[in-house]
Amino acid sequence: METDPRAHDLLAIHALPLTAIRQKFFEFLSGWLGGPQLFVEKYGHPRLRQRHLPFRIDVKLRDQWLLCMYQVLDEQVEDPLVHMQLKQRFTALAHHMINTD
Repeated sequence: METDPRAHDLLAIHALPLTAIRQKFFEFLSGWLGGPQLFVEKYGHPRLRQRHLPFRIDVKLRDQWLLCMYQVLDEQVEDPLVHMQLKQRFTALAHHMINTD
C-alpha cells in the first residue's frame, strides 16, 4: 500500500505512520483467522462495517485493498489451499465493506 501507486486512495485514508494500523490489523486477523481474540480483548467486537462508516468505501477502494491483500498472499502463502481459502475470505470481506455506490 505504501509503495504501490495503484493503492494511492487506500493509503490516503490511513494515518501515517502505519505502525498503529498494522498492529490493529494484526490483532484483528489473529482472531478472524481463529487465533487469539486480541482485537476483541482490546477494542471490543470488530463491527467492521460500523467502524469503517466514516470512510467512503466504494468499488475502487475495495479493489485497491484486495490488490494489496492478494499481493501479500502471493508473496507469503505457499500452500495453494490456504492461499485459495484466504483469498476467498478476503474477497468476501472486501465486498461486505462497501458502503458507497
